[in-house]
Amino acid sequence: MVEAVQDAGVVVTGAGGGIGAALARRFAAAGARVVVNDLDAKRAEAVAGEIGGIAVPGDASAIVGDARDALGGTVDVYCANAGVAFEDGDAASPLEEGSWAASWDVNVMAHVRAAHALLPDWLERGDGRFVSTVSAAGLLTMIGAPSYSVTKHGAYAFAEWLSLTYRHRGLKVHAICPQGVRTDMLAATGSAGDLVLQPTAIEPDDVASALFQGIEEDRFLILPHPEVAGFYQARAGDPERWLAGMNHLQRAWEGAR
Repeated sequence: MVEAVQDAGVVVTGAGGGIGAALARRFAAAGARVVVNDLDAKRAEAVAGEIGGIAVPGDASAIVGDARDALGGTVDVYCANAGVAFEDGDAASPLEEGSWAASWDVNVMAHVRAAHALLPDWLERGDGRFVSTVSAAGLLTMIGAPSYSVTKHGAYAFAEWLSLTYRHRGLKVHAICPQGVRTDMLAATGSAGDLVLQPTAIEPDDVASALFQGIEEDRFLILPHPEVAGFYQARAGDPERWLAGMNHLQRAWEGAR
């Protein structure tokens, strides 16, 4: 597995902290050359300095060119990790709050734009790796967070489409779908996250370990919380029962607010 990333040019977006920083550290420890991206330049520079990487701050949607230049012309692995989460309550929440627009742009379209920029080179070479930090919400859903739930479904669907479309042409795709992870984003999920995610929350390093195991086993779907597989099967096998169970959680959350 180390050979798969040894001296590879790796880009990690949203890597100023949390899962992104953990991924950047793990790739660097495995011998990769890592570009650390974050909107917060100081955080990106701090992580890059720690791991001997290269800080390329800015909008994750528009850094592929700069990252490629920083790596000497080639990106081998792209980790679309940057994301946003809002506790926006329900679909009737005011659209002026911007949660839907921001979620679509960061959680979905940033992945699409990156792939659009990277695919021509990867397909010509017959080699490339796209890592999408999705969420268990992309397989299931999340109470109290409609924009997050819907766009994480979109992020998962896009990663799935990339894999089924280009795997025979050398593209490897991994979709990471954890439940709660102890990061700033978990805090942003508010009281719904406290109810559903906090009890089984894991550390960002656990997510990085799960990804590297998935790379070793050449697996698309990465489940740092293994129990998510059972929830996903239950959702598909008996959607009425699953929806009733999730509605029970919804009512518990409403009663606790």
